[in-house]
Amino acid sequence: HLAVRIRMKRIGRTHRPFYRICVMDSRVHREGKAIEEVGTYDTSIHDKSKRVTIKLDRVDYWVSVGASMSDRVATLVK
Repeated sequence: HLAVRIRMKRIGRTHRPFYRICVMDSRVHREGKAIEEVGTYDTSIHDKSKRVTIKLDRVDYWVSVGASMSDRVATLVK
């Protein structure tokens, strides 16, 4: 049984962060291989309502099979 978490993977260049919201094994390092990518978070977009794109149906599925969300992702999903 995997310890699966929904968390953010940082991509993008220095001082210009861009995150992918990914389903990952908790033992994998931050930029490691994701099981599935379920959304993005772009900090450079000024309109806060458009910063996050999330496939909520996939997040609900992963949570239903036992995945836990990181604190930051849980805030974004709300």
